[in-house]
Amino acid sequence: MNNSLLTFKQKVRISRLISNIVGGVLRGQGAHILMYHSIGEVVDDDRNGIYSIDEADFYSQMCKLIEMDNIDVVKLDNGIANPNEVIITFDDGFRDTYEVAAPILSSLEFPFTVFVSPGLIESNDKRYLDKQSLLKLSRIDGCNIGAHGYSHCRLTECSDKKLQNELEDSKTWLEDLLSIPVNMMSYPHGAVDQRVRDAAQSAGYEIATSSQPGVNSDKSDCLWLNRTDIWSIDDLKTFSQKVDGVWDWMRWIV
Repeated sequence: MNNSLLTFKQKVRISRLISNIVGGVLRGQGAHILMYHSIGEVVDDDRNGIYSIDEADFYSQMCKLIEMDNIDVVKLDNGIANPNEVIITFDDGFRDTYEVAAPILSSLEFPFTVFVSPGLIESNDKRYLDKQSLLKLSRIDGCNIGAHGYSHCRLTECSDKKLQNELEDSKTWLEDLLSIPVNMMSYPHGAVDQRVRDAAQSAGYEIATSSQPGVNSDKSDCLWLNRTDIWSIDDLKTFSQKVDGVWDWMRWIV
């Protein structure tokens, strides 16, 4: 079957079938970093409408984490220590991360990390945080702020000079605004290769996440960590499976 001829919905149905049948067998042992974008807002280039999560669904997912056995929601900046750890992250810097997600997470005492692109904050696009709301977000107990490139471009397509600027300027901008060290980042669009990874290290980052599915362990490259994409179409069964690693097999095809 030609994969290019399949619709997105068909691919999702096949993926669910594979996960249900063999996902448990292919499951790795390690911590999972969950990746979110928006809780309600339209996400650019989201052709399939999977990156904007309904508020009620997000709340149900967080409550599900409480119900799951042997799950420990921890900070990303603590590093990866135990295989039962779950880390919650958000990309881009949407306003609803502060207005919707943060109150839910705070009420459950769940730590979380928000990766922010200064260019989006400066865009005056009402979907994104402004400087004041970003500052307030950074002061919430349990919230960590990381960089996400300056302009949200694909770092793998940058010249060496542009890459350096994207990494260093985003770090400096956030540190100057928030008056805190910023040593974590996520790669915009998940675009990372060895050159980008090494440049992130040279720019002073200690932890960086990709969009590659899979688990993480204390032996993982801290500048190339895997993340598990949570979609708007995930029901609670699928969400639980992703947290349990049943969808980790997708790392072989993504």
